[in-house]
Order: sequence, then C-alpha cells, then structure tokens
Amino acid sequence: MAGGGGAAKSDEPAPHPPKDQLPNIAYCITSPPPWPEAILLGFQHFLVMLGTTVIIPTALVPQMGGRNEEKAKVIQTLLFVAGINTLLQTLFGTRLPAVIGGSYTFVPTTISIILSGRFSDTTDPVDRFKKIMRAIQGSLIVASTLQIVLGFSGLWRNVARFLSPLSAVPLVALVGFGLYELGFPGVAKCVEIGLPELAILVFVSQYLPHLIRSRKHLFDKFAVIFSVVVVWIYAHLLTVGGAYNDAAPKTQTSCRTDRSGLIDAAPWIRVPYPFQWGAPSFDAGEAFAMMMASFVALVESTGAFMAVARSASATHMPPSVLSRGVGWQGVGILISALFGTVNGSSVSVENAGLLVLTRVGSRRVVQISAGFMIFFSILGKFGAVFASIPAPIIAALYCLFFAYVGSVGLSFLQFCNLNSFRTKFILGFSIFMGLSIPQYFNEYTAINGYGPVHTGGRWFNDIINVPLSSEPFVAGIIAYFLDNTLHRKDSTVRKDRGKHWWDKFRSFEGDARSVEFYSLAFDLNKYFPSV
Repeated sequence: MAGGGGAAKSDEPAPHPPKDQLPNIAYCITSPPPWPEAILLGFQHFLVMLGTTVIIPTALVPQMGGRNEEKAKVIQTLLFVAGINTLLQTLFGTRLPAVIGGSYTFVPTTISIILSGRFSDTTDPVDRFKKIMRAIQGSLIVASTLQIVLGFSGLWRNVARFLSPLSAVPLVALVGFGLYELGFPGVAKCVEIGLPELAILVFVSQYLPHLIRSRKHLFDKFAVIFSVVVVWIYAHLLTVGGAYNDAAPKTQTSCRTDRSGLIDAAPWIRVPYPFQWGAPSFDAGEAFAMMMASFVALVESTGAFMAVARSASATHMPPSVLSRGVGWQGVGILISALFGTVNGSSVSVENAGLLVLTRVGSRRVVQISAGFMIFFSILGKFGAVFASIPAPIIAALYCLFFAYVGSVGLSFLQFCNLNSFRTKFILGFSIFMGLSIPQYFNEYTAINGYGPVHTGGRWFNDIINVPLSSEPFVAGIIAYFLDNTLHRKDSTVRKDRGKHWWDKFRSFEGDARSVEFYSLAFDLNKYFPSV
C-alpha cells in the first residue's frame, strides 16, 4: 500500500521552479547581437517610441496655439531629448536597456497650464504658444528637483528596500494593463488599418516562427518592422486610391497617411537647443502641481524599471541602482524642461514590451536606438516621414506591448505563496482599487470636463486628481502599504510575500551577475551616495 502510494505521488506533475532571471532570452544586457542585427533591432525600438513622441505634441501643441511648424519642432525636440536621456540612463543610471521618452502622466497638468486664464489676453497664436511653453518649462524645472533629490540622496533607495514581489505585482502589472485605453480604442479609430496591423503582428511574431523554423528567430525579432511596413504601404494605397475622399474629417485624420502635416512643416536640418522658446516663466501653483505629476511618474517608472530588468533577463534590481536611475530620470526631466519638449520624461512602457517580444535585452541595441532618435531629430524631413505613421498602427503595437509588460508584472507571482489568504487579499484589493478609483476619476473628468476635486485652485485640483487617475500609482501605493503593515511580524509572512528571494540582491556588489548588469561603466560610484 505504501509503495503504491509512493508511486502515485511520484507521477504527480512538479510545479515550475521560480527563476531569478527570465529564461530563453536570445541576448541579455551584456551580450550584444552582431552589428547588422543590432542596428535593425535599434531601429525597431526607434519606430516603437515614435508613437508617444508624436501623439503627445499632436494633442497639446494645437491647444497652445501652435501651427504644424511648431508641432514639428516640438516633436524634433522631444525626439532629440529622448535620445540624450536614453544614453544617460543606459550609461550612468540603472544601465538597463530602458528607453526614456515622453510620458502621458504629465499631460493633465500640462493641459491645466494651457487652460489657465493668464494667457487669454494674448491674441497672436504663436506668441501664446511660446508663453505657454515657457510656463510649462518653468514648472518642469522645479518638478525635476523632486526626482533628482529623491534619487541621488538615496531616499528612494530606502523606499525600494521595502518592496517585495507581492507589492510589485500590482504596480508592474498595471504599468502595462493600466494603459488599455491607448490600445484597442486607438485601433478602432480606423479598423481597416488597425486590425490588419494587429493580426499580422500576432501572426508573424507568434505563429510564423513555429511554421517556419529558423535558428536566428528572424520573425519574432523583426515582426514590428515587417508588419508596420506592410500595413503602412496598404494604408497609403487606400489613401491614394481615394478610399477616404468622402469620409468624415475625423476618419480622414485617423486613416489617411497624408494628414499629419509634419513632412511639409519640418525643416530639413535643425538642431534643438536649450531655451529655444525663450526664458522660462515660473508660477508656484503650477510648479507644485507638476511636482505631483513628477512623483506619480516616479512611481510608475519604478514599476517600468522592474519590468525592463525582468524582460532583459537581469537579476532583481538593487534599491541603490533604482535610486540612481531615478536621479538620472530627474536629470532627464530637467533636460526636457530646458529644451522645451512640452512634456516630462519617464521609462517608455511600449519599448519595455518590445524587449519581451524580441527576447533581446541588449543594452547596446537601445543605445543604437538613441542614436537613431538623435539622428532623425536633426534631419527633420526624414524623421517626419516615420512620424507620419497612422495612429491606429501604433495603437495596434500598443495592444501587444502593454499586454507583455502587464504579464511581466504577473510573473512576480512565482515568488509568492498564492495559497495565503493574506496574499489573496493584498493582490485582489490593490488591483481592483487600482482599476476602480482611476476609472471613476477619468469617467467623471470625461463627462464634466473637470475632475471630482474641483476648487478655485486649478493647481490644487491637479495635486489630487492626477495621482488618483493613475492605475499603477493607486494599485502600487495600496499594495505597498498593505504589504508592509498587515501582519508583517508573522514569521511566515516573509516567505509568503517572496521577500527572501530579493533580499540577496540588496547590494549588487554581493552578486557577480548583478555586478555585471548594474555596475557603472565609469568609476562614478564615489560621486553618488545612493550607490
């Protein structure tokens, strides 16, 4: 009987063991692909980050009074600064293959500055655009100090020390899943373009590699370039064939390939420079509101950095390295403010998803993509060609990339005890509230034109409304608080929350793999107390 029971037990399937590093990665951070392959992969990262780079100025610049010429210059500037910030982050920051680009988190506060009454007396649209831009620059300069101080002083390191896999799951998962509004709703604006892009991307990246075996994994690595080129040509044929000649103006804007106005407006060669719009102006209320947006972006970028580290098959990021990266991200916001990009900087979530799709986490590839950003920002006409990719194509890419990042967040569950009722409560409650609270705030704003907190002080409204409209911020803060206060002294809780898996990476000097991934390329450790 005992022998029979033992035999039956040995036949039971064994659970998958937890992995500190993501397996089956083609190239990790320190193993660059061959140069031709690295250049193509870098160009692919450049294509993916263009979406946010174009969408944000396209939405904001016309409200500021800018024409297509100003919009093209702002896009060039944002692209140029993104290249600089990406290089700084990969060389001196976390050293992860993270693209640092524009951030949607700063948009609501920026819109509040645009709608403030102190610019209504300016009749000339271009003058109004420049005045608003200088006001945005001033608020971003002040806001950048928050991340610079928290990062380089090591204060954020002390916060990150109390993060566990359990509290990281809601934060990282909703960094990806929380951007669902930018996915299929964007595809649906032009279904005949967006759906083919989504279908081809999924087929080429997921099915074709199994139908046509290739040792070099060409289809999953270069699925973005292939699908975008095919659907872009298809969209252009629809445009020149007159498919949208009698369509509604909104449909023409979404579907046609000749409606961006960027190619004609962009200069052939232009190098962005600091204070190109004039001297920044400062307003205390707007600065405080932008500082709150900067703090929200800081929390979101913490989750995005963790997703990038996991996707690139790196070990868990030590708190000191995260703090160092936050400091350099603050420097990136300062550079954005000085150049006048109409937006702050944070980790590009879509590029983090591309790391998972391609299974290439090489630092060199992302640095090459930064070279493409700087190159095409200076050669304006050529950069404008790629910036004119129809928005539904970009939205289709988002559907896959944001889903990938969300799934990376869920992968941290392997370190937690999912049979613990404490774990179930923290996960379920934080994720549910992380979706429910922002849904209320965003729905209220869409219906009424202002947020639930609506006082005479627009800056005070933003300080409350902006953080509570961010899914990863709400979920991450709730999970972090509950995980560190709920029965924490219980001896079994430490293992249930998975903290013992990450404690060995508290200092990257104690692990040979972490030294390889995170140590600075230059001997700058002595200059940063957070290291």
